[in-house]
Amino acid sequence: MAQEHLPDDGPLAPPRGDSRTWIRRPWSRRAFVRGCGAALGMAAAGPALAQFRVEITGIGATQVPVSVASFRGEAEAGLAVADVVRANLQRSGVFRIVPTDAVLDERSMVAPVDWRSRGVDALVAGSVARLADGRLDVRFRLWDVVRDEQLLGQSKVVVPADLRLAAHRVSDDIHEALTGERGVNATRIAYVVRSGARYTLHVADADGEGGQIAVTSPQPLISPAWSPDGKRLAYVSFETGKAAVWVQELAGGERRMVANFRGSNSAPAWSPDGQRLAVALSQGGSTQLFTMPAGGGTPQLLSSSGSIDTEPVYSPDGRQVYFVSDRGGSPQIYRIAASGGPVERVTFEGNYNISPAISPDGRLLACITRVGQAFRVTTQELAGGARMELTDTRDDESPSFAPNGRLIVYATRHAGTDVLMTTTLDGKIKTRLLSTGADMREPAWGPFGR
Repeated sequence: MAQEHLPDDGPLAPPRGDSRTWIRRPWSRRAFVRGCGAALGMAAAGPALAQFRVEITGIGATQVPVSVASFRGEAEAGLAVADVVRANLQRSGVFRIVPTDAVLDERSMVAPVDWRSRGVDALVAGSVARLADGRLDVRFRLWDVVRDEQLLGQSKVVVPADLRLAAHRVSDDIHEALTGERGVNATRIAYVVRSGARYTLHVADADGEGGQIAVTSPQPLISPAWSPDGKRLAYVSFETGKAAVWVQELAGGERRMVANFRGSNSAPAWSPDGQRLAVALSQGGSTQLFTMPAGGGTPQLLSSSGSIDTEPVYSPDGRQVYFVSDRGGSPQIYRIAASGGPVERVTFEGNYNISPAISPDGRLLACITRVGQAFRVTTQELAGGARMELTDTRDDESPSFAPNGRLIVYATRHAGTDVLMTTTLDGKIKTRLLSTGADMREPAWGPFGR
């Protein structure tokens, strides 16, 4: 049985002596035309350390039926590891969980014919045991009960604080073994929360649990963006009295203001090599696109027009920058070579398309499209132009692809509360990450490599 030792993650300690911020709905991305370069903000309110619960709806077209038995010893360890694994697999949209009351471990004898009779294709069982040094040994096996063979057998030795992370990695191992594609459960998301006059930038597991505060402030915080290595976050803070771009190290909390030029400084986006940022600056009055060293330095003009250009995002290969502009009379998505040059319009359907996100394989554009009086997450094939509405809600914002490109996280409103959702690319499986009275906004999905 293979063994994996998970390193202890460094703290997300907020630096001392900081003043940081948030912005309310009139500054939202949908206020692009009215709000110029500040049209990227949106609000969130709620407890600083919200706990999430997962609500999954919808039925996928083709799903692998999987049963996950309760892990032996998980109650004594203080975490229902099997419940975490079940929720992770179901949220992916690829698997259908077949309920079972069985408690099995990795040494249990499995009768494949019994599980096949229940409509199960794959079975997971495992255990959690405390070692003499206080660490936990998480063991599991994955059986293909159709072919009557073991697919995986592994052990992950972790400190107790990393037990949930171990459960996410077990889920990812199962996902990859059954589909050949990496799972994203061990990745992280960043999002912004507002509680009264307090604004916080959180980093949490991909299921919304295990949140830690990276930044806190009495002033607006917007537009978090992950560096490609997952070690830094760029974001916009209003602590100096106007929008400025900061970059923060997550492990130690060190932060640096990298763009505080005349006018507004907003919408940071990392280049795929992590060396540069694309930003929207209003130095000359109208907001235009620039690129600059990620550590700060002289910005270089990327595009110039008499219109508002904002919300840049690099293509995965770093060759192009997608952005929003009203140069055609209404907010639409365009692209330009990362070195500058002619501008090409990308979206034509509808009169309002903002907040571009590009899938990791470079094939899909996700954005927010106005449909009547509603704002919904849509996708568009960049090669063929085919579009799809993924949501039927009215107030969606900030789509962000998972690093495997199979899920999108976004913000929306439900029953008067700001919530975070994930959706599969066909829109059939949606997960709502609910907090206790909290409003969350501006989600950004981090990369692999945690």
